[in-house]
Amino acid sequence: MVVLSKPAIEHFSIVNNCKPASFPIIDLSKPDSKSLIVKACEEYGFFKVINHDVPMEFISKLESEAIKFFSSPLSEKEKAGPADPFGYDNKKIGPNGDVGWVEYILVPTNSEFKYHKFASILGVNPENIRDAINDYVSAVKKMTCRILEMLAEGLNIHPSNVFSKLLMDERSDSVLRLNHYPPCPEVDEFSGKNFIGFGEHTDPQIISVLRSNNTSGLQILLKNGHWISVPPDQNSFFINVGDSLQVMTNGRFKSVRHRVLTNSVKSRLSMIYFGGPPLSEKIAPLASLTEGKESLYKEFTWFEYKKSAYKTRLADNRLVLFETVATS
Repeated sequence: MVVLSKPAIEHFSIVNNCKPASFPIIDLSKPDSKSLIVKACEEYGFFKVINHDVPMEFISKLESEAIKFFSSPLSEKEKAGPADPFGYDNKKIGPNGDVGWVEYILVPTNSEFKYHKFASILGVNPENIRDAINDYVSAVKKMTCRILEMLAEGLNIHPSNVFSKLLMDERSDSVLRLNHYPPCPEVDEFSGKNFIGFGEHTDPQIISVLRSNNTSGLQILLKNGHWISVPPDQNSFFINVGDSLQVMTNGRFKSVRHRVLTNSVKSRLSMIYFGGPPLSEKIAPLASLTEGKESLYKEFTWFEYKKSAYKTRLADNRLVLFETVATS
């Protein structure tokens, strides 16, 4: 378990707890799921999926390996870091001063990551971690591509693989992030306030797929400006619309702003698959969605957007630099 020093916590924001609220839950086995997914992306930019067909053994296997790693002494875990950008890190979120009550592992999914970084860590077998990640990513990517194709069909876009092909491309810049939020002893139980574990932000990729253990903390921001708490469900997946999908749909879908609060008693473990396109891929509103309408965004490559996003703070609106003059 990571132990954060007292000074670090002083940089964290404090927020009031939010009450749970309803949000879309999509049963992927139902015939009306296509239209419901489109509606969820339009209204929330977020939804939960059930009956997803991702084997629970893959989920449990990766969670078990992650727990072994994060349970190791900090001095051992640091041998797998610092994240550059891949590997292990703690407290630091990005290069621009954002911090959180979190430690994490970040690995690419389209190339052979050097898992020997994990070789000297107590109780951790690099081959077991590699196999667990590969099995999990393979199954989750298959589900994600199915969802993206259902989205395209729901929007009457042809071909239906217009989104999913970007993740299936062998050059896809997709990554997997394992976040661990240890119990935070600084939570103010009497005032009902929590410190931020991971600050509010949107995800720059096309789509994000999150699974967590049975510990609360995730919140999303609604269009009305209110934060709602998302009840944990360790058997389901939560889907976030990313900035790139917002651009490709010309603003019809909105990337959801979200954050994670700390917990004073229980640790939280989350696994997030970020589905990204190849670095050279051009991102722009699809022609079929801009007929008779003005394009809200300039064309850019994923590399250009990723480079720009890397220079920002978590809470910044990254897309503002790529909006057309008409929306400025």
